[in-house]
Amino acid sequence: MSFCAGARSMLERWRCCARALVGDKRGVAAVEFAIIAPLLLSLYFVTMEVSQGIETNKKVSRVGSMVADLVTQQQTIVKSEIDAIMKIGEAILQPYSRSEGKIVITAIKISDEATPAVTVEWSRKLVNGVASVDAIKPAPTTVPPALRIRNTFLIRVESDLAYKPVIVWAESKPVLGLNAAFDGISMSETYYLRPRMSQSIPCTDC
Repeated sequence: MSFCAGARSMLERWRCCARALVGDKRGVAAVEFAIIAPLLLSLYFVTMEVSQGIETNKKVSRVGSMVADLVTQQQTIVKSEIDAIMKIGEAILQPYSRSEGKIVITAIKISDEATPAVTVEWSRKLVNGVASVDAIKPAPTTVPPALRIRNTFLIRVESDLAYKPVIVWAESKPVLGLNAAFDGISMSETYYLRPRMSQSIPCTDC
């Protein structure tokens, strides 16, 4: 701004400096980058999180269909085989590991009556990596009306996951605001399949 040095008065000098400052384009790119960079980074992380969430939701559905398919291929089954199948289903969620999924397999018998009774034949679940009994025979249960056919047998597989986005994964205490809204998004799927090799699939030690 040396060309302002010859200005006669302070006011003229200030005006000259102001005109020079307005016309100075140095550093504009740095300022624009500082304004745009946070927005671009936010869009990137949101896009990444949404894509991971969609992919994990697909895997939750795949767990149910795969587990149901493996169970319905058996003629008879035992607890150790059911638990091994559920472990395989749990592995499908990898590399996602921010929360543990839940898998419940229920064998359902529909009686041969005018008004069919729908009861549990056997049931196993996998919660937080630990397998155990779920509903006890002959507990009543429900099926969709279209599947309530006399003298039939069904395998129901329920897969469930409380999906934790990366932005709340590191939180170890209750949170409020945005983090609380995205903490533990429920993803679940239920599949019904009929036995393929026999009329029913008994579990000899359930």
